[in-house]
Amino acid sequence: MTDAIFILFVLCLNVIICEWLIKKPGFSHIGTALLVIILTAIEANFGLIPTTETPVYDSIFSYIAPFSLFLLLLNVNLKDLRRAGLPMLSMFLVGSAGTVIGVLVSVWVFAAPQTLGKLFYALAGMFTGTYIGGSINYHAVALHYGVSKAGNLFVAATAADNIMSALWMVVTLILPPFLQKRFPHKQTVPQPSVVSTVDPAASEADPFTDAETIGPGDLAILLALGFGSIFLSKQITSLVPSLPFVIVLTTFALVLAQFRIVNKLRGIRVLGLFGIYIFLAVIGAYCDIGALLHDGRLAVVLFGMILLLVTVHALILFGAGVLFKQEWDIVNIASQANVGGATSALALARSLNRPDLQLPAVLVGSLGNALGTYLGILVAEVLR
Repeated sequence: MTDAIFILFVLCLNVIICEWLIKKPGFSHIGTALLVIILTAIEANFGLIPTTETPVYDSIFSYIAPFSLFLLLLNVNLKDLRRAGLPMLSMFLVGSAGTVIGVLVSVWVFAAPQTLGKLFYALAGMFTGTYIGGSINYHAVALHYGVSKAGNLFVAATAADNIMSALWMVVTLILPPFLQKRFPHKQTVPQPSVVSTVDPAASEADPFTDAETIGPGDLAILLALGFGSIFLSKQITSLVPSLPFVIVLTTFALVLAQFRIVNKLRGIRVLGLFGIYIFLAVIGAYCDIGALLHDGRLAVVLFGMILLLVTVHALILFGAGVLFKQEWDIVNIASQANVGGATSALALARSLNRPDLQLPAVLVGSLGNALGTYLGILVAEVLR
């Protein structure tokens, strides 16, 4: 079926189904993002919707995806970083450097140009972005280099990334007591009163809360900001072709995000996430499941690369933790902010019973969102 309205109906229905599924046992740890890719891939491979380019898919790649990425960056107010504290910021930046080094090492060890093909540099940029800032950067780099349309490659990379993110949460939950016993460092013990004095901004920045109340005025402002910035970015890149569109758009978003009136706009996360899910659904439609299952070697190489780069990241970051005698909770949360993003870092701070580190976790995660796309494209261009 190639009718545009029917395709949009199916894509939206898939988001509904996946949002319902993640509330059920066994699906909650998979997440809507990966579920919507899998479900749409199954439908496309059974012929319900097209597996090739259509005007609907092209429009989603050209407008919905960049618009959604733009929105999700509007929460990144860099003025808040001072509240993260120097130790957390320092460890996060060391971890980011470890990610870049890890990506370069993994590309060399796995001979990526031969094992992954001509888009190896783009995958390296995607892994750099996601293990510095999270999925926003991963999708931004993929969109820029067209990996999003290489269905099998993108799905295999996403699956490997999701597995590693889950494993790393387990690792960073287990490591603190082990490291404290092996390398004892002074630890801050939060007082019970700390819970009630955590900065209110922590709850506002809580990435676990997807529900928002939004009015017509809020919606109009977000649409105007998003499509206006996309238009200006396209004009600038047409005048200066050497400037990547996604970098110009990211810069517009980060500049606007420094104004509190923009940070407080309602509906940013709801619209942004919905757009990303629709974008991911289209990626699923491009996936040839038979070919993906047949090419098991690709998945092994991708997971091996990710495992090695995260290991290098950990060796550098935790080595710095030993050298500078940093609190192990801070080091683990900084690492989780790199590998899993702000949401995972916040969850880890809660799991470690460190309410005093919840806001810093969210803030360094936001810094990763700001840096990830720039560094991801830089690494990709160096390797290209």
